[in-house]
Amino acid sequence: MSHNRENEVHLLGNKQVEYSMDYNPSILESVKNRHPHRNFFVKFNCPEFTSLCPITAQPDFATIYISYIPNEKMVESKSLKLYLFSFRNHGDFHEDCMNTILDDLVALMDPRYIEVWGKFTPRGGISIDPYVNYGQPETKWVNFAESRLLQHDLYPEHVDHR
Repeated sequence: MSHNRENEVHLLGNKQVEYSMDYNPSILESVKNRHPHRNFFVKFNCPEFTSLCPITAQPDFATIYISYIPNEKMVESKSLKLYLFSFRNHGDFHEDCMNTILDDLVALMDPRYIEVWGKFTPRGGISIDPYVNYGQPETKWVNFAESRLLQHDLYPEHVDHR
């Protein structure tokens, strides 16, 4: 898994893009953060995420929320879209998908802080909404991550069949 493409953006503006039909973290590309002196959140919402149940192979649908505070690098958005699409035929549990996304994005850009939250549509009358986060080791962001984890869902939303 190589993430050494900093500022070598190949996908943005490329009309000949092929969609990977299998999980593919090598799709991810980074760009330089032009404001590393400032803390700011970047948030992505992916309302059309799909993966497969590893047992039944039935599709699972979710909205994925990715929020992060960049350090020196940021994820390029088109590569993120194609990366998330690569889960379409990937068989894994909801919790594993969210942890994999987090791990791949941390490996790509070493953010100060990042969180990934999957809100899956119900199957069998129950929804699963895994939340994972990460704070850069030996910085204040470790404590921030712990605080966010402990308080991330204090005010659960009204669920209306999504």
